[in-house]
Amino acid sequence: MQIPDELQPALWGAICGAAAVAIVGFSWGGWVTSSSAETLVKQKVSAAVVAALAPICAENFRRGKDATAQLVELKNAKAWEQGSFISKGGWAAMPGTATVDSAMASSCAERVLASKP
Repeated sequence: MQIPDELQPALWGAICGAAAVAIVGFSWGGWVTSSSAETLVKQKVSAAVVAALAPICAENFRRGKDATAQLVELKNAKAWEQGSFISKGGWAAMPGTATVDSAMASSCAERVLASKP
C-alpha cells in the first residue's frame, strides 16, 4: 500500500504522540495496569482488615485468663516471635476464619505491648 508523501508526517506525529501520551500517563498520570491495580487493592484490603481486627485481638488478650502472666511471656519473646505467640495463644483467631493473618497477629502484639497495664 502506498502512503501519500503528504500524509507521512501526520502518521509519524500520531505514532509519536501516542507513545508520548502512554509514557506520560503511566509515569506521571497515575495510570496502572490491571495486575498492579489488583495488587494495590489486596494490600489496602489487608491493611484495613488488620486495622479493624487488631484492636479486637488485643482486647481478647487483655480479657484472657492469666493475662498478666501471658503479657510477661510476650514481653520476653523475641520481636519476630511475638506475632506467632499471639497466634498460638488463640487471641488472634476470629470467628469464621480458619487461619490467622500474620500481619494482624503482629499488629495485635504491638498493640498489647504498647497499651498500659
